[in-house]
Amino acid sequence: MVPDDVDRAAVLWDRHADALYAYARRRVGASAAPDVVADVFTVVVAHPDRVPDDALPWLYRTAWNMIANLRRADARRSSFAFESTSVADPGSVVADRAALFAALAELSDPDREAILLTAWEGLDAKRAAAAAGCSGATFAVRLHRARRRLERALSVEEEVG
Repeated sequence: MVPDDVDRAAVLWDRHADALYAYARRRVGASAAPDVVADVFTVVVAHPDRVPDDALPWLYRTAWNMIANLRRADARRSSFAFESTSVADPGSVVADRAALFAALAELSDPDREAILLTAWEGLDAKRAAAAAGCSGATFAVRLHRARRRLERALSVEEEVG
């Protein structure tokens, strides 16, 4: 690694580590998120030539791959379960959040990721498509379908609740 690559990795860390940590935490919890971030930046340091100028979508995609590896390893150990964050808010906010988490948990990984990249990570469709590793058109269709599936899952939650 040349000094310019080290400087770039440091700049990427300063700019994106917090967002990447938040991304990972929402998907794997607070205990595993630092490891995901560390693994992503290990790739950045080892392969600086792979990081595009607009790095954040690439960092999210790399984190997604690291998380997928973690999930596959957990599944092999037969101890994996989808984690939703616990909610300590009072009243109806708790019920609303619980319903949202339940509805999100029912979605496929690609559907959930499409919604989370846009709604929680705040990426526009182009950058979210890059993070998801697909074309803009494919992502737009995926996002549209994911939103419809989420709406249906939420309406079922309302009927049951």
